[in-house]
Amino acid sequence: MGSLFRSEPMCLAQLFLQSGTAYECLSALGEKGLVQFRDLNQNVSSFQRKFVGEVKRCEELERILAYLAQEIHRADIPLPEGETSPPAPPLKQVLEMQEQLQKLEVELREVTRNKEKLRKNLLELIEYTHMLRVTRTFVRRSVEFEPTYEEFPALDSDSLLDYSSMQRLGAKLGFVSGLIHQGKVEAFERMLWRVCKGYTIVTYAELDESLEDPETGEVIKWYVFLISFWGEQIGHKVKKICDCYHCHVYPYPSTAEERREIQEGLSTRIQDLYTVLHKTEDYLRQVLCKAAESVYSRAVQVKKMKAIYHMLNMCSLDVTNKCLIAEVWCPEADLQGLRRALEDGSRESGATMASFMNTIPTKETPPTLIRTNKFTEGFQNIVDAYGVGSYREVNPALFSIITFPFLFAVMFGDLGHGFVMFLFALLLVVNENHPRLSQSQEILGMFFNGRYILLLMGLFSVYTGLIYNDCFSKSVNLFGSGWNVSAMYSAGHPPAERQRMALWNDSVVRRSRVLQLDPSVPGVFQGPYPLGIDPIWNLATNRLTFLNSFKMKMSVILGIIHMTFGVVLGIFNHLHFRKKFNIYLVSVPELLFLLCMFGYLIFMIVYKWLVYSAETSRVAPSILIEFINMFLFPSTATSGLYAGQEHVQRLLLAVTALAVPVLFLGRPLFLLWLHNGRSCFGVSRSGYTLVRKDSEEEVSLMGSQDIEEGSSPLEDGCREVTCEEFNFGEILMTQVIHSIEFCLGCISNTASYLRLWALSLAHAQLSDVLWAMLMRVGLRVDKTYGVLLLLPVMALFAVLTIFILLVMEGLSAFLHAIRLHWVEFQNKFYVGAGTKFVPFSFRRLSWKFSDDGA
Repeated sequence: MGSLFRSEPMCLAQLFLQSGTAYECLSALGEKGLVQFRDLNQNVSSFQRKFVGEVKRCEELERILAYLAQEIHRADIPLPEGETSPPAPPLKQVLEMQEQLQKLEVELREVTRNKEKLRKNLLELIEYTHMLRVTRTFVRRSVEFEPTYEEFPALDSDSLLDYSSMQRLGAKLGFVSGLIHQGKVEAFERMLWRVCKGYTIVTYAELDESLEDPETGEVIKWYVFLISFWGEQIGHKVKKICDCYHCHVYPYPSTAEERREIQEGLSTRIQDLYTVLHKTEDYLRQVLCKAAESVYSRAVQVKKMKAIYHMLNMCSLDVTNKCLIAEVWCPEADLQGLRRALEDGSRESGATMASFMNTIPTKETPPTLIRTNKFTEGFQNIVDAYGVGSYREVNPALFSIITFPFLFAVMFGDLGHGFVMFLFALLLVVNENHPRLSQSQEILGMFFNGRYILLLMGLFSVYTGLIYNDCFSKSVNLFGSGWNVSAMYSAGHPPAERQRMALWNDSVVRRSRVLQLDPSVPGVFQGPYPLGIDPIWNLATNRLTFLNSFKMKMSVILGIIHMTFGVVLGIFNHLHFRKKFNIYLVSVPELLFLLCMFGYLIFMIVYKWLVYSAETSRVAPSILIEFINMFLFPSTATSGLYAGQEHVQRLLLAVTALAVPVLFLGRPLFLLWLHNGRSCFGVSRSGYTLVRKDSEEEVSLMGSQDIEEGSSPLEDGCREVTCEEFNFGEILMTQVIHSIEFCLGCISNTASYLRLWALSLAHAQLSDVLWAMLMRVGLRVDKTYGVLLLLPVMALFAVLTIFILLVMEGLSAFLHAIRLHWVEFQNKFYVGAGTKFVPFSFRRLSWKFSDDGA
């Protein structure tokens, strides 16, 4: 793994690929994933590129494989997915594979079509059998009550039925029978009545069992109907209505003998269809099982082949049309691997002339590559979510591995909660090779991808929980308290001390609701607790006041140290990019402004902790008042923290005031002087060294400063830039905006770090409330019902602890820790305006069929 401190140095390489070896060379490059291709045909439409035909062929093969996967899933056949991916197929095997897949698709579609046709015929015959069985029960009734011609009313006045009385007398009785969906029966009957003017007799009955619809395959309830109608014209209308309501109409036998013959024939045909359908399904399953053995490997090969042709479409042809030219970004450390991949591809293709590469100089900004492993990947993703780092600038992810979980733990500090989080993350880490975890989606997938972040957050929370001495809102007495209560009784002190000190006796203890321990009394305070806060504070009524003061000061100290570290990291950027003037004109004034104000505040906090003791605490000045007086210059003298404090503070204010104009005007004026001192500045570089895109500030610097890895002598002329490109107004405005943002940000960012104190207080109070409302109630119940009540109370306490304190509070602390890194820390040195290095690698392709063949 490369350095995590900076992105890796990149170079632009030109590949010369022989037409006969280009496919094999890119196949070798795809397996190694070393280079990122540049599109040399940006002005050419995707449909006009050289290998568009091959891409369409791959898409056709993907369609066939998706169809095969769909049929395999439908048949409930397990689809094997190998752990190793096969290489891209050789060109001479592509046509053979295409023919095999097309032949298999045609055969499979034909067998499937025959199966569906047989299944549909079988369902229709079954429906016909049920129709005959049901209609037999009420056909006699229909015939028995068959109306005579004289029973029909006169239709002379009916405009819709334009036929004479003689035609009516010659009409014959007809029948239409079939099945209709249960939900359409009422509408169907109403339509028949309105259209046929009541000259139909409809008889229907519900089937006892649900049948599968031959068209849709849905299992639904059906009604069998029998319509008796008079006349041919009425019969046409009845049949049209049946078609409109998608009724399944079947021939109705006119005699009982015919009905019996039809039923016998149906029974035989149904048995034959069952036999043929079973054999067809067995044959279809054999075909699918055979196809399932190779469909995964072929899908992988086709996707690799398609990716290769997509990359070839980015290449340009030379004037002879015999050589493909590609431009790629490649890490300098992988140049040797790139050459070996080209040699392997040329050797595999059997070409007489091997493909080769050479590096070319460029002024374009290279992509950013930071190699990560499974441990550092999560932290790098947090930084990349803010912005991909600019080329070769300091990477904050290296420091976020420690600072991010630590700041989270400051807000989440609880020994019990941190240990639960640590165990959960440890469980994910131990089982990280489990396929169900690695392939999980949604929330569990997010937890799994950030398992190492959770592991460190839980571990650091255990540490801060020990410092806060907080475990599920209760203190843990590991080493014994440093406070001695018995020393406060007056019986253990001489008479002189009894008069001078506020000691206890029996009457004081009985009358007082609150007792105060005085550390100035000898023997009361025996020394600090070895690790963290003394557990006796958990019993104190002023516990919250003490913890607020401690955590607020701790938050300010951590925040100022964090911001100062960010400014220092900016110095490393200036040193690397050979812009040393930014150190003196930007970084140093920023450090002076930050440290002379807020660094001095840290000094006062630490000084007061060290100098003033319990005996002198009542005369100790307020740090807040002293810090305010530093800027107000009060007329009346104050006691101060130390001798000569006023002179030191005035000196610090003078340095701060001098740093502001230097920060505002130093860099623009220096660039203006540098610009006016020379006519123009050229750029030169040795070898293939890459240079970032030149900003106007860098243009002015090129004549006297080195460029990244090469030198820039003035005598090389002005090949790259002209003097007119220097814009002093824009540089001045940019620097003024940056300076205002920094000066105001020092105040607002320092206040922003107080969220460490606020969230830590909120987490502790929520935990305390949850304990008081649940566990304390369950533990105070008498032993008769206490055991029965304690189990559900503990279960409820565990559920609320997980969902409220671990999940919700953990998410809140996580988001605030991200904000502190993105806004307060990274804006001191991190630009984040780069582009990520995306190599051509087959490992980036997805081999799943979930999207294609579900």
